[in-house]
Amino acid sequence: MDNPVSNNIRKLRFFHDEMTQKELAKKVGVTRQTIVAIENAKYAPSLELAFRIAYVFDTPLEEVFSYDPKEDSV
Repeated sequence: MDNPVSNNIRKLRFFHDEMTQKELAKKVGVTRQTIVAIENAKYAPSLELAFRIAYVFDTPLEEVFSYDPKEDSV
């Protein structure tokens, strides 16, 4: 089953002074491992966490995350 939620976190980190996964994790209140899992589409974040990540990058939510219903095998 593929994850229907994809993201641009890695690219956004690069364009925000090459922010590390650890720095992003600290800013949003999760572990670095959680950021790794989200970046690799192994884990879809909660809505609250998604908004927190978008807020850190000062970017609209839909520019950080996208949803492809074709990937959802429900």
